[in-house]
Amino acid sequence: MSLRAKIHALFTLRPTISCGLLLMIAALYLALGLNMSLWRFIFTRLAFDHFGAFALATSFPVLVFAIVLLLLYLFAWPYLLKPVLLTLCLLSSVANFMMFNYGAFLDIDMIRNVFETNPHEAFDLMSFTGVIWVFFTGIVPAALLMRLNIKYRSPLREAGFRVVAILLCAGLTWGILGVFYKDYASFGRNYAEIKHLISPINYIYSTTRYLKRQRIAQRPFEILDAQVKPVAYNNTANSAANAAPRLLILVIGETARASAFALNGYARPTNPQLLQEDVINFSNVASCGTATAISLPCIFSAKPRTKFIKDDEYNVQNLLDILKLANYDVLWLENDAGCKGVCARVPTEKIATNSPSRFCDGNNCFDEVLLENLDERLAALTQNTVIVLHAIGSHGPAYYERYPEAFRQFTPDCRTTDLQRCSQQEIINAYDNTILYTDFFLAEAIRTLKRFPKLNSSLLYVSDHGESLGENNLYLHGVPYAIAPDNQKKVPLIFWLSDRMAKDERLDSGCLRKQAAENAYSHDNLFHSLLGLMRVDTKLYDATLDIFRSCRKPDSRITASASPRTG
Repeated sequence: MSLRAKIHALFTLRPTISCGLLLMIAALYLALGLNMSLWRFIFTRLAFDHFGAFALATSFPVLVFAIVLLLLYLFAWPYLLKPVLLTLCLLSSVANFMMFNYGAFLDIDMIRNVFETNPHEAFDLMSFTGVIWVFFTGIVPAALLMRLNIKYRSPLREAGFRVVAILLCAGLTWGILGVFYKDYASFGRNYAEIKHLISPINYIYSTTRYLKRQRIAQRPFEILDAQVKPVAYNNTANSAANAAPRLLILVIGETARASAFALNGYARPTNPQLLQEDVINFSNVASCGTATAISLPCIFSAKPRTKFIKDDEYNVQNLLDILKLANYDVLWLENDAGCKGVCARVPTEKIATNSPSRFCDGNNCFDEVLLENLDERLAALTQNTVIVLHAIGSHGPAYYERYPEAFRQFTPDCRTTDLQRCSQQEIINAYDNTILYTDFFLAEAIRTLKRFPKLNSSLLYVSDHGESLGENNLYLHGVPYAIAPDNQKKVPLIFWLSDRMAKDERLDSGCLRKQAAENAYSHDNLFHSLLGLMRVDTKLYDATLDIFRSCRKPDSRITASASPRTG
């Protein structure tokens, strides 16, 4: 046979394999080969100082293999076998890359991020390393699987064989758990997050929970308070003196961690512009979550973090709905990945990346694009208004795309989405450049407001969550809240108000600065603080969570009956 014929025979070869052997091989590959993050997690946390630790370490792979094989025998039935295995192979390959390289945990919040991300964000994660990784660990095995002929037993014999196999797998699972029960219980208590690393169980379970919650979210819109109204004043003179429109610019940042702000003591000069402005910096603020899909809607929800369930809140009246009922013009300007349902019932303008703007290049828009027409909007403003600027901020891993060349001050900076190709310092440099640009962006917004001194204007900036930059081998964000590091949970909160607004609100800036420096706050405070600041009368308002209330001097203009109701 000629060499050409041999090569042709090799590529047309379709070997035959029994269904049972294929399931065994597939379970070994899925459980052991595509669970590298799990094995790293376990073996870096076990203390190998006695024989029991070695025995426990050995039992983990056997246990996961037995569970995966049991599931395959339950659900990968003949003639559905190839589609099931192909799907699991490809998905597990991608999951393996994300968990191993970015320290991701595939819980329901991370699955939500997958479903609710946009194509551009997804493309950012498709690094060269990721493509190679998925090609060799996912596509190549899938291609080999496609070449196989699978030999099946008769239906009756197949059913009997599966029953026996399932019983054996279940027995092996229970046997291991029985022998190592105390060790597993102890390890599980100390590292509860491990369940989000066991592939493919983690993403199958989390996806099922996500889809279930999505069905719940389809229920009718719920009104929490239909009697919302603006707070009234006692006399005509004071009312007329404060007839100027009340304006709030609410800037929702993206992925900014408090520890990267010079305002919070960071050694690098990341806030040169804001340090020149009369801002009030809140130094100890916790986010509602570690991912935008949770934190963003939670910020606008009447519920605190501990009671907030994202899907249950999708069709529930939120802060923007309440401001609309209080006769505020509300506008949402979007330069990130969407409002996650928050702006569903208010006017919204999405900045297209191909906008004819000097701040857009077809792939990205720098956040300054949100300020392009702000002067014209403010000049035409005639009634109380809230404008939300949803910035792209420090969204990773493409940090280098978030700032113009002029703000490339910390170098060398990581110039790729493949973070593994950069040193940790290069990643930090790129990230710090995004904070430097955010500093300029916020200062520019404040300077714009200063050009309209007749408005009762204010600006509040808060980030949705923080970011990990390689500390403890964690990157990006999305770690389960209970175990997430402070860098993913501690966020910046910065407030500025005009002299006219300060006088109208009787706010003591010195008191606010003292409170901001000494007290701990969270996203839970924002809903009630903004209702108080915007003088909205609603039973949903909780004065104990209003960060401005204790620094507001008594105001005789407000009638007692018209004060924000405490419920």
